[in-house]
Amino acid sequence: MNNFSLENIINKKLSSKEFQDVVPNGLQIEGEEIVKKIITGVTACQALLEKALLYSANTIIVHHGYFWKNESKYIHNMQRNRLKTILSHNINLYSWHLPLDMHPELGNNVQIAKKLNICIQGNISPCLLWGTIKNKVTGFEFANKIKKEFNKYPIHLYENAPLHIKRIAWCSGKGQSFIKQACEFGIDAFLTGEISEETTHIATELGIHFFALGHHISEKYGVKSLGEWLHNQYHLDVNFIDIYNPA
Repeated sequence: MNNFSLENIINKKLSSKEFQDVVPNGLQIEGEEIVKKIITGVTACQALLEKALLYSANTIIVHHGYFWKNESKYIHNMQRNRLKTILSHNINLYSWHLPLDMHPELGNNVQIAKKLNICIQGNISPCLLWGTIKNKVTGFEFANKIKKEFNKYPIHLYENAPLHIKRIAWCSGKGQSFIKQACEFGIDAFLTGEISEETTHIATELGIHFFALGHHISEKYGVKSLGEWLHNQYHLDVNFIDIYNPA
């Protein structure tokens, strides 16, 4: 498949033009014209680039790419090494950020709901979903469910929280700033990737369960699902590589 054709297919699937993002979505770095073998992953770190070379892949699709709004415009050190690897091996680098968080079929937030059996009820805001748990569970039961599904026990805050969880809101990645908005909507628990210093006090004083999965874990299933969709729909050779990251 042509590299720009692949970009158009994914842009259409993820409705990329609808998003005002802090990073360019799509084909960030042009490589070989014909896409032969694809590696998907969360972040275009050096370790993922090396895995692509090991797999003889000429295309990489990630959730966290390059050229962020507040990123330095100087190409030094780490960034130089990454770009040198990509350019010298004629690799296509694609990245989709918010479109891959929020997609109603493939997105990170929907994948979280699927894994935790949350029935999605709607959006509190574009990036913040809410839903219900069919059979209400205790906070500890839900934490154990997270451990089972994501292979990692979450950070769990529960002081002053209700015994059972029925209504829950969530946002993948760096979504802890939505905690007040979620509480105002009326929920028993809030789940995201990261935790900030102030999150502990907010969760305690507003009396909810708070769960932090880790940014990486909360956002690896969207790009993985995108790769599976490309394989199933277009018979492309796609492999997901999970570079370990506890954060």
